[in-house]
Amino acid sequence: MPGDLRMSPRKTPFLRCALATLLLGSALGAAQAQTAYVSSEKDNALTLIDLKTLTVKGTIPSCKRTRHLQLLPGGKQLMVACTDSNAADVIDLASGKSVRRVPLGEEPEAFDLSPDGKTIYVSNEDEGEASFVDAATGKVLKKVKVGEEPEGVKVSADGKTLYITSEVASLVHVIDTATAKVIKNVKVGQRPRRFALTPDGKELWVTNELDATVSILSTADHSVIGTVKFEVKGARAEDISPVGITMTRDGKRAYVALGKANHVAFVDVASRKVTQLTLVGKRAWNVALDKAEARLFVVNGLSDDLTVIDTQNGKALKTVPVGRVPYGVVIAE
Repeated sequence: MPGDLRMSPRKTPFLRCALATLLLGSALGAAQAQTAYVSSEKDNALTLIDLKTLTVKGTIPSCKRTRHLQLLPGGKQLMVACTDSNAADVIDLASGKSVRRVPLGEEPEAFDLSPDGKTIYVSNEDEGEASFVDAATGKVLKKVKVGEEPEGVKVSADGKTLYITSEVASLVHVIDTATAKVIKNVKVGQRPRRFALTPDGKELWVTNELDATVSILSTADHSVIGTVKFEVKGARAEDISPVGITMTRDGKRAYVALGKANHVAFVDVASRKVTQLTLVGKRAWNVALDKAEARLFVVNGLSDDLTVIDTQNGKALKTVPVGRVPYGVVIAE
């Protein structure tokens, strides 16, 4: 009858199949969202770790020498810098497949994204440059000459200021994104690597790999206003090599991976004091927190594994084997 919304028997199997496909796709997307993604420099791939079971559930092949990685705005795609491919690989999390490649110039190691996700800021190590790349087309918009071996990249929350480390010059370059001009060079410790901004945007923390320190900069005038020195009982000073760093959302605690000292430091941000050291795998390199900030994920580059730490008591919960020479980790929830 007119207006009857009942389905005919002949259409039902097709609709059932379509519904099943839709539900399967949703289930896969939800499953992929509960995942830690770990890049591997030697395997040219990402290892996927289930956040509930803390077990490996698969791998995704990528381009050559996968290193720094981060989620794109919206959290549905992951971008991975591939140093030996001179490009970034964009992975769709729902399907677990590469959807496109974005040229990033020579030897890209680390990158950050503008707040709107339209511009990729890249450190090109061999060229001694920072590149501004259009995320949609891969076109290089601007280049900025910086010190030798640029590595760490961080853009301010308002997108107006870009920070780049130069490992050789031991400098942090402060760049105006509107003009693509260096507005200040700040001397920090030896071989600066990575950044963390306090949530209020007032302090920039910089890890210094060959100095066993973190330099703290005021973002108001970009002066050095403090230093955190790391010591590990039984470790040689030259093995205390901080690289990876992350902060809690309230800005009260920082976690710093101490490289070949094989520990992660818990740092009270207000007092700038180390409150705890946790033993992990060999060459603790990069770190990431889960959404609840209950677990810290630590990539160990020389033991080819990842350590999961309970942030409440500082105890290691589990060590998970991953790809060869793991570099970075991103949590998708």
